[in-house]
Amino acid sequence: MPAKKKNPDLESSLTELEALVTRMESGELTLEESLKAFEEGIKLTRECQQRLTQAEQQVQALIEQNGQPVLTDFNATDDAG
Repeated sequence: MPAKKKNPDLESSLTELEALVTRMESGELTLEESLKAFEEGIKLTRECQQRLTQAEQQVQALIEQNGQPVLTDFNATDDAG
């Protein structure tokens, strides 16, 4: 198995997880291979959850001003002008 990056990006992890699920759903894996694939899938899922949590924290930090959240309409357009 090739060496993996330390912190793969979310898209790479999701792509790898999708490929893993496809292999598992094929029904062609042995029990041992299935268990190993399941273990890898859990690891990938946790990595994805961690990356999403980090992204959420970054977004939260970006929308705060002076320690107070700034609420804006998601679909709002710039009305100035």
